[in-house]
Amino acid sequence: MNFQHTEDRRMLADTLNRFVSEQYGFETRDRIACSAQGFSTELWGRFAELGMIGALFDEANGGYGGGGFDIAVVFESLGRGLVVEPFLDTLIVGRAVAKSGNDAQKALLGELIDGSRIVALAHGEPDSHYELARVTTRAQRGGNGHGAWQLSGAKAVVQHGEHASAFLVSARTSAADEAEDGITLFLVPRDAAGVSVRGYRKIDGGRAAEVTFDNVTLGDDAVLGVAGEGFATLEYAIGCGVLALCSEAVGAMDVAKDHTLDYLRTRKQFGVPIGSFQALQHRMADLLLEIEQARSAVINAAAALEGERWVRERALSAAKYSIGRIGALVAEECIQLHGGIGMTWELPLAHYAKRLVMIDHQLGDEDHHLERFVALGAG
Repeated sequence: MNFQHTEDRRMLADTLNRFVSEQYGFETRDRIACSAQGFSTELWGRFAELGMIGALFDEANGGYGGGGFDIAVVFESLGRGLVVEPFLDTLIVGRAVAKSGNDAQKALLGELIDGSRIVALAHGEPDSHYELARVTTRAQRGGNGHGAWQLSGAKAVVQHGEHASAFLVSARTSAADEAEDGITLFLVPRDAAGVSVRGYRKIDGGRAAEVTFDNVTLGDDAVLGVAGEGFATLEYAIGCGVLALCSEAVGAMDVAKDHTLDYLRTRKQFGVPIGSFQALQHRMADLLLEIEQARSAVINAAAALEGERWVRERALSAAKYSIGRIGALVAEECIQLHGGIGMTWELPLAHYAKRLVMIDHQLGDEDHHLERFVALGAG
């Protein structure tokens, strides 16, 4: 297998890395992440103009990329800058719409790609424990003559939920709470009667929200795909998100590694750089090997993204497990190698470490994906 990026992807990576390093420095990122909005509308528009969103979709859906390695290139660059703009949900929602939407719904893709509209994924629930099929939010056929469906339930940790104009909502329309059958996806306007949003700051920067739906009335045109058959679309779209998170983590690991190497070369003890101490050299060498292992897992997942379902999901879970384990290791080792200064808020490294730890908890943590990997192997 050829692991080298195509010339187009190399150019994309160079462009994105240059933009992030020049326009999204740590002070800029920290100000944006701690702001009341949690992201920058201006920079979101500039990212769109650069083609960073378009690279996540294929030509048939208004983009110019869309492959697993395109996702990896974009999100690795985002990870290097700890970018907090709504790329992840735009990817997940957009890929779901591209896969199962009708012509009218696919018109939304143009607005997602040009950055003029934000649609958030509202899937996770307080008691779901990362299980993709565990959906207790309910949608029933309306009996009042005012709409086809009545939607009720609560969704947790909806990224950028306060600023989304609509939500992609998973709801159960039949079967048991943990069954793959009976899940339906709905596109729900933010301003629909019965939708309420409570926003809050995230520990690693940016904002999320709790979203509740109280007898929200929806027509059949809100259903994405076929009613009761939304699990396959949800699994594929969230799989794209898992690949994106893993790629973001690799970018963040590379920066944390570079900062740590620089510190070891410049910090002196007993008149010599501490990087000359053999014990620290061994720890750093072990860390570099682990990061390359994480990179290999991401490459494998990117190559499998458009493959057979069993191969795709197994590769994605393997990558997410690896990222969870190695990300925590990188965070711990880099902070320890920096000594006490590694924990200070003013040092960018502390923010990279925090983001690596939090990535493990998005879309399934290390334990969840290890169990899933084993289950998929048994199947």
